[in-house]
Amino acid sequence: NASLRSRARTYVKKTLAAIAAGEAQAATDALRAATPILDGMVTKGIYKKNKCARIKSRLNARIKAIAS
Repeated sequence: NASLRSRARTYVKKTLAAIAAGEAQAATDALRAATPILDGMVTKGIYKKNKCARIKSRLNARIKAIAS
């Protein structure tokens, strides 16, 4: 479980790094890559459904903010 949690955090960090760099397209691609990983965490019971949804929602909101 620790390695899976670490992998999910790494994908989220990649998305946050792209957002910090102001690269909307790279951030969108990173979020697309992170989404199935996060959903898998819910399936495996490591993250709760709402936690996963909250992470994805917050990342998507930040991406929309830099895109506009």
